[in-house]
Amino acid sequence: MPLPNRITPFGDFIATPARGLLMGNRGGRLHDRERQLGARRWASKQWICCRLEFNDRQRNVWGEGYTELFFLDEVTAFAAGHRPCFECRRRDAVAFATLFSGQAQRASAAAMDRLLHTERLAGAAKRVHRRPIDTLPDGAMIAHGGEVFALRGKELLHWTPTGYAERQPRPHAIDVDVLTPPGIFVVLAAGYVPLWHPSAAAASF
Repeated sequence: MPLPNRITPFGDFIATPARGLLMGNRGGRLHDRERQLGARRWASKQWICCRLEFNDRQRNVWGEGYTELFFLDEVTAFAAGHRPCFECRRRDAVAFATLFSGQAQRASAAAMDRLLHTERLAGAAKRVHRRPIDTLPDGAMIAHGGEVFALRGKELLHWTPTGYAERQPRPHAIDVDVLTPPGIFVVLAAGYVPLWHPSAAAASF
């Protein structure tokens, strides 16, 4: 049985055999010695997304170290409130932090983590942000009609754990519930191009 280590755009933990494009963690260990989740869903404000492979390191998933988490792609990780890791994805992390600050000097990891923690959670629950859809950049994720969609060009891409499924034309002049924290969709709007799952590049609507 797969571990409940895949993260949805809502930041929830689910079990699926499908493999995503990125790994990550939430600052430490959330599982016990039997590889069962406890009540906690984060160990610190440092929520990051990482490469699956780095410097030939080998890990025993949900072993003695931190709790490894997995994401369909970076768009999903962003919606859940994770940022790029400065160790294994340094180039992406520096670009992200510079756009996050809006200035020549990039934001520190600690400053980003403090802000993002307030934007991704309402208590222990996922915080959503009501915004006009026409103000949102590609790569933002929304909850719409009971489903989750990623914005890409003129389309809404329906998110599933295995990839993006059916597509819809992107509506206009409506307000929507945004899952991606504002600090991150500002980075997307400033030009950061996230890593998309290959299914996002399928034929358009």
